[in-house]
Amino acid sequence: MEALFKESPHPDDKQREELGKKLGLHPSQVKFWFQNRRTQIKTTQERRGNLFLRREMIRFRDENKALSDIITKSACSNCGAPASAKHTVIPSEFQQLWIENARLKSENKRLLEVIGKHASSESPPARSTCSPRNDQAVNMRCSLDAFSNVYGLAKSQIVGIVNKSIEELIKMATEGEPLWIKSFETGREVLNYEEYLKDCSVENFARKWPNGSSIEASRDSGVVLLDLPTLVQYFMDAKQWQEMFPCMISKAATVDVINSGEGVGKNGAIQLMFAELQMPTPLVTTRRVYFFRHCKQVTADKWAIVDVSIDKLESNIDERCYKRPSGCIIEDTLNGHIKVIWVEHMECHKSLVPSLYRRIVNSGLAFGAGRWLKMLQLQCERLVSFTATNVHTNNSYGVFTLAGRKSILELAQRMTTSFYRALGASNYHTWNTATSKTGEDIRIAWRKNLSDPKEPLGVVLCAVLSVWLPVSRQNLFNFLRDETRRNEWQTIVNKGPVRNIANLVKGQDQRNAVTIQAMKQNRKSVRILQDCCTNAFESTVVYAPVDISSMQSAMQGCDTSDIAILPSGFSIIPDGVESGPLLLSSGTEGGSLLTIAFQILTSNSPTENLSMESFKPVNKLVSCTLQNIKTALRC
Repeated sequence: MEALFKESPHPDDKQREELGKKLGLHPSQVKFWFQNRRTQIKTTQERRGNLFLRREMIRFRDENKALSDIITKSACSNCGAPASAKHTVIPSEFQQLWIENARLKSENKRLLEVIGKHASSESPPARSTCSPRNDQAVNMRCSLDAFSNVYGLAKSQIVGIVNKSIEELIKMATEGEPLWIKSFETGREVLNYEEYLKDCSVENFARKWPNGSSIEASRDSGVVLLDLPTLVQYFMDAKQWQEMFPCMISKAATVDVINSGEGVGKNGAIQLMFAELQMPTPLVTTRRVYFFRHCKQVTADKWAIVDVSIDKLESNIDERCYKRPSGCIIEDTLNGHIKVIWVEHMECHKSLVPSLYRRIVNSGLAFGAGRWLKMLQLQCERLVSFTATNVHTNNSYGVFTLAGRKSILELAQRMTTSFYRALGASNYHTWNTATSKTGEDIRIAWRKNLSDPKEPLGVVLCAVLSVWLPVSRQNLFNFLRDETRRNEWQTIVNKGPVRNIANLVKGQDQRNAVTIQAMKQNRKSVRILQDCCTNAFESTVVYAPVDISSMQSAMQGCDTSDIAILPSGFSIIPDGVESGPLLLSSGTEGGSLLTIAFQILTSNSPTENLSMESFKPVNKLVSCTLQNIKTALRC
């Protein structure tokens, strides 16, 4: 009945009668079972919806309180008098940090109370050193010394677990059959779980969710252009790690340091980290995961970095995902290249995934090792291009100095990172749904930029639409990045052709490039900065208008940190339909999942409130762009 329910929640009389005969039940019993099952699912969905709304209410309340406190406590630097709310300026990033800081303080207070209760029950009151107090140093010492209280494990046990995890990671990375079996249908390696549980599994810390869980395991290997110490540093620094994978990590933080490691490479370092992983669409829920990251030098030229979650965290910490020993083996090939073997092994709470993304998420491609590795290779090529001094003229024209090249590439990277941040389902955004004239659901979110010079000041509206198109990813990417075809999809009327005045290639693939385009809009010359990225998994085309004087300043090598930029663009990923060897050999390609995202400044006043009328222009912009793309590609 469960299997039939997944295919058809509303069986007809004939189906109920046939099922009743097979199970020896009366058709009315089958009917009542399906009714109860539908009611159960509806109740669960409503409960989740209520929980989400409750969390949003708490978040808004904390944000409102934080802003009120800032306005109340802010004072003039000259006279000391309280500043008025009218002139109070609060950076959007500071708002987010304020809210996150409040949450962490609350969490820290709760943990210290748990520690204090535990300590008082096991030791004399006079020797209890972990009671809550205002001394920051004491709090930090309590936090570092109290792993046995908070996680149910002593610090030595955590060290033992991460060391065993390193051993498991090396096995998972180096062994072939029977541990890994190659799939005939997809050509990818599949983990043999019988062998895994027999030989590799570190103590069973698997989380048991009430409604079950899904397990994803994948492995991939490749070569990257970067020196080994620098790459290790990127992994061990939460901020740099997030910058390395902007399309995959919406948030990252080092929660605690258990062992700081030795030397420049932090050999032996262990730290508790948090990450929120995302897809390039607001439709797919982000994955929140806490894990211990351990860095270890295996041999003179080989390092291992392992991530592992421990199922001993407090039960009220909202974990959506759990990492079994995962990570990468990094080996220096001594020729300027590094060989990386990446293993990703996760257990996740089963959640509802929209049908549009169900194939690619359930197949494990969305958050698998291949995607991580391909993005790492792309980003390492970008880092190398920043410092390159011998760029061939065919790969760079229009910008005549190395300083200018670096400035343009840095500005483009900031633009693309900002695009990904605006695109995902992180709880930094509150998405509202609006229906276009053609019936698609458009997600809309807005934010107020009060003082951040990196984007225009005022109210910023972001509209996102994700659809399936019967066009291969590469064909769609080539169409959208081609400046000669820009007028085919862009809704703003241009007079005259669009031409590239600069092109900076930033990788081995010539299509991974930053271009500066010149066009005429309303009889005015306009400059468009465009960043194109593609790898074996996903492609993006991100662009933003930049005023001519700022663009010329960047091309000359000046600082670009104060250039306000508001990116829009496209993200393209495969639809996840598996192709067999016969289909592959025929050259047939599947469809694509296209996400269109536009950001517009609706008002220069950050205090202005939005109305439903404000959504109409961006709604029309998204709908018309999609229609133009379909028309141009004959979808």
